[in-house]
Amino acid sequence: MSSTSDPVRLGVVGLGRAFALTAPAIAAHPGVVPVAAAAPRAESRDAFRAAFGGRVYAEVADLAADPEVEAVYVTTPHGMHLDHALTAIRAGKHVLVEKPMAVSLGDACAMVRAARAAGVTLIVGPSHSFDGPVKLAADLIAAGAIGGVRMIHALYATDFLYRPRRADELSTDLGGGVVFSQAIHQVDLVRRLAGGRAVSVYARTGGAWDPARPTEGAYAMMIDFADGAFASLTYSGYAHVDGDRLMEGVSELGVPKPAAHRAARAALSAAPDEAAAKRARGFATLAECPVAETHEHFGQVLVFGERGDLRLTPGGVEVTDDRERRFHPAPFRTTRAEVFDTLHAALRAGVPPLQSGVWGRASLEICHALLASARTGRPQGLVHQGETA
Repeated sequence: MSSTSDPVRLGVVGLGRAFALTAPAIAAHPGVVPVAAAAPRAESRDAFRAAFGGRVYAEVADLAADPEVEAVYVTTPHGMHLDHALTAIRAGKHVLVEKPMAVSLGDACAMVRAARAAGVTLIVGPSHSFDGPVKLAADLIAAGAIGGVRMIHALYATDFLYRPRRADELSTDLGGGVVFSQAIHQVDLVRRLAGGRAVSVYARTGGAWDPARPTEGAYAMMIDFADGAFASLTYSGYAHVDGDRLMEGVSELGVPKPAAHRAARAALSAAPDEAAAKRARGFATLAECPVAETHEHFGQVLVFGERGDLRLTPGGVEVTDDRERRFHPAPFRTTRAEVFDTLHAALRAGVPPLQSGVWGRASLEICHALLASARTGRPQGLVHQGETA
């Protein structure tokens, strides 16, 4: 029988870039202990065992059958999430699955139904809706700091499209491009700040502006919410303007950036083997993982309320109203600590996670609506913003 102080015994599926970004949070968090991992490459399994100990497997089914594993963190490519999550769920394991929870809405619905039928917890993340400043901003809004939310602006630009990529990451049909990997972050955090049910999406995408990267590389969309609030979300991954210049020179990962311009397109074209460069970004050692100095972020976020406005920063939230401008710092431990706070609270104290499977499905639906609106030129209604299966 586990007590509320016992760490969650975690198995990890996939040891690539996603795990490399989260490994420091897992290593530092007292509420989780990694006990096993599954990955197809022996080098990856050896790296996990050297860093964390525990058992390693080549097959996901073998990890799911491990009686010491209590919850499974699925960090594999988007298109594999359904199979790997269902394997864990059917073995009676709780699941933390990387965003997006799946590529298709049908797969997301299947995951929600399976977790509900098995009586296990399904959490979708890490995503930027977990970030400390986002949580703080949501708490300030709930406390009435700016009155009712009326409008949200979210803007970011990065070099996403010119980081080393697999072929599936450049195919929208396979869950590639910026919509499933990047819009999901913006949608998730905006939904948390809006605090209401989204009802429609109107959008445009920048598809294949560079023929060498034939997928959506940019988008702009408007989300309407049932309470009358609306949000504009804009993103470019074409590696020209650096959105981190608007965020105190701090990268999305919470790492300070040098002021010098980095030509991501030139760096990628100079790489002799993109597949090898992609593999090299996976987990090797904890010492090689990015070391954050602040919270992660997803670019500029402004919340406009009836009686004041909020501006999110990597260190906290600035509130401006008719009387003054004041800054509320967000305490920082490690990046993504809030993800494992949520997992531990759900499994040890029975606290329902905000970023549940139902929540993740709602964010995914908005990403599909974005693509549909861009394709048809018409606003798209939403039907999966609640508990319906």
